[in-house]
Amino acid sequence: MPDPDLTLMHADALSQAIHHKRVSCREVMVATLARIERVNPRFNAIVSLRDSDALLAEADACDAELARGHSRGWMHGMPQAIKDLANTAGLPNTQGSPLLRRFVPAEDGLMAARMKAAGCIVIGKTNTPEFGLGSHTFNEVFGATRNAFNPSKSAGGSSGGAAVALAQHLLPVADGSDFMGSLRNPAGWNHVFGLRPSQGRVPMWPANDVWLAQLGTEGPMGRSVRDVAMLLSIQAGHDPRSPLSIAQDGHAFAAPLDSDPKGQRIGWLGDLNGHLPMEAGVLEVCEQALRRCADMGCVVEPTALGMDPSAVWDCWLVWRQALVGPRIAPHLVNPKNRAHVKPEALWEHDQAQQLTGPQFNRASAQRTRLHQQMRALFERFDVLALPVAQVWPFDVEQRWPDTVAGRPMDTYHRWMEVVIYATLAGLPAISVPAGFGAQGLPMGLQLIGKPQGDFALLQLAHAYEQAAAELLAIRPPENA
Repeated sequence: MPDPDLTLMHADALSQAIHHKRVSCREVMVATLARIERVNPRFNAIVSLRDSDALLAEADACDAELARGHSRGWMHGMPQAIKDLANTAGLPNTQGSPLLRRFVPAEDGLMAARMKAAGCIVIGKTNTPEFGLGSHTFNEVFGATRNAFNPSKSAGGSSGGAAVALAQHLLPVADGSDFMGSLRNPAGWNHVFGLRPSQGRVPMWPANDVWLAQLGTEGPMGRSVRDVAMLLSIQAGHDPRSPLSIAQDGHAFAAPLDSDPKGQRIGWLGDLNGHLPMEAGVLEVCEQALRRCADMGCVVEPTALGMDPSAVWDCWLVWRQALVGPRIAPHLVNPKNRAHVKPEALWEHDQAQQLTGPQFNRASAQRTRLHQQMRALFERFDVLALPVAQVWPFDVEQRWPDTVAGRPMDTYHRWMEVVIYATLAGLPAISVPAGFGAQGLPMGLQLIGKPQGDFALLQLAHAYEQAAAELLAIRPPENA
């Protein structure tokens, strides 16, 4: 019989247990597959699951290597499902699109290759919205992923499958990617941690463009900050094919995270002085999390952004369309394909066709001003804080919220405006569990670090994790 307790372990503890031979890779795989079989049909987090006999054979091979005294790395023998936007050799990379239902890459992307080199056994993929667009994980290939705490609600996205797989203990640790909050929003809505690394921290390959397309990044998620840091240590590090990637070696993130947070200054941006509509209870739950920070000895102070957030949103729309439109364009060379692309992706593509060079240059200058303003805030603060979402998890059948707190949303992603500031400024940002609302649904607090300050941000999140131990002990029922 599989040992169910193995799926409850944090990834770092599981790695140590495997390496000290307290548990075999086969036992871990058996327990993982048993839990996926029992729980995943309810939540639809993991897709394209591989054959169990093949996975058990790979686990046996990992055990044999350990018996010979060889370990591939921290993830040796660890089951891993990779987000269905990332190339993984031999597995479908559908990107949630019917047009790519049968696309099977022959080679691994860089993130998958690095995790495999560290010893993981790829068991399948995690679900994502079509082309990764929208913070709600549903598509016409696999259907919707459901919230770990209430299956009638959205899991968030676009790393929704990864977040729910973590929360429901289907995986020990998870990868994802983040353009507009896709590592942060689903982490917040499923009571786990999700880190958007600094721009360039985790290089992406293959990529059609390595110069302009810097707003999206891959990164780690975990049930503990240590697990997040350890996966980042594998994902991060310069790659010559990604010339703007940061030169620092990823192994630096495997260092101990213990630190004294006393005196750390946190600037609370809240709802940007009323600019961002928020559903009732969101700010209050995030402020409860900030009180935990204050109890740790941090100095929490409300602050203003210091520039017009409407101008930042206008800048965002140009950048988003300029980068997303070319991703959709190859699928529309055949005009008949439009009928098989969701309207939100078509809108991004069609809007991009109207952009001009001068318009993009103005948006780039505005983005530069935002970066400089955020740097100015970091002369006063060590970390900035915002909610990770403006709404609570909504009904899974709803495409996206068309109003927030009575205010109409003019685009399919306007309800996630709160996440664009870290993305545009290239800053590291981590979603930490903040608490639960009146309906028992989770919310996250977004902590934004200084430029390339990923490690210091992880240290503060680790201290918060210890202070919030009682909150973090809350687990979703597997039959939620």
